[in-house]
Amino acid sequence: MPVELLGKSQQELREWMAGLGEPAYRGAQVYHAIYAEGRRQFAAMSNLPAALRERLAREAAITLPAIARKYHSADGSVRYLLPLGADPAPGAARAATVEAVFMPSDGRQTICISTQAGCAVDCKFCLTATLGLVRNLTAGEILAQVLVPLEDNRERLATRTNVVLMGQGEPLLNFDPTMAAVRVLLDPNALALSPRHVTLSTSGIVPGIDRLAQEKVRPKLAVSLNASNDAQRDAIMPINRKYPLAALFDACRRYPLRPWERLTVEYVLLGGVNDAPEDARRVARLVAGLRAKVNLIPWNPGDLPYRPPAAAALEEFRRILADKDVPVFVRYSRGQDIFAACGQLAVIETGIEARA
Repeated sequence: MPVELLGKSQQELREWMAGLGEPAYRGAQVYHAIYAEGRRQFAAMSNLPAALRERLAREAAITLPAIARKYHSADGSVRYLLPLGADPAPGAARAATVEAVFMPSDGRQTICISTQAGCAVDCKFCLTATLGLVRNLTAGEILAQVLVPLEDNRERLATRTNVVLMGQGEPLLNFDPTMAAVRVLLDPNALALSPRHVTLSTSGIVPGIDRLAQEKVRPKLAVSLNASNDAQRDAIMPINRKYPLAALFDACRRYPLRPWERLTVEYVLLGGVNDAPEDARRVARLVAGLRAKVNLIPWNPGDLPYRPPAAAALEEFRRILADKDVPVFVRYSRGQDIFAACGQLAVIETGIEARA
């Protein structure tokens, strides 16, 4: 069985090469070729000796998933359905599919990626939760969700790429593979993205936030709040019963923000549930003293018993936060017509197929 190299760190590739009896620096050359140069065939790695290239072709692989299906939105976004095969964990065999979303805009493209197939957190307003947790993804499977859209859209790429870990799954419940992928994304010798342009969103896994705080190389942090008190959050985000608001915001306050950085607080507005003026005032109190910004996200429609906020309620919520000197922004999700928006990734058929 060929050894899969996608997702391995430079150090892992150096050690693997040494195990083959080759100089360790050959591993660094392969690492640079895969990620910085975008080479997927060993024959194209011309800085390696011909005999080594032939050996690698026999004994190793760099595997990107084929695109099972893609859906084009009227706003230019593309939702990718990617088959990921069997779980590589010992004894597991369940195959998985996962979704990523490519969103082009002036001067940049944003790619929303998943860290798990499905999700175990069970947020009641999120379609992904209806899948349950299928399995964790490997570092290579996470990275593939960036590489496949970049290659598929290479003729229209802007100079800057943003990556948001906001697709299927809870990143901090698949910590090690997620961070292995993030390190490759941020490595100047690999994909070379800026930490300013990679964001990880969590439902509020307090031990994971504390663990992320210890990482030398890390993305920006976003916390999905979506409620203004514990009773409300318990009802729509069961994870709150384990990590209630006091514990969550204690973790946020001890999180070591970099000088250029703000914590992002995401708040999905559910019409008639969490969008009242008193909710806005409570949110302002929760974030008081934090170097944070609040992103208000109108709920994206799905087959769930919720509705988006009224325009007047959204504006009043925004105004109250702004009057309290809280940086606040309204974020309208893209790709709603193809079920690619925030909270909609649930392997849903839309009838909108790929275009050439």
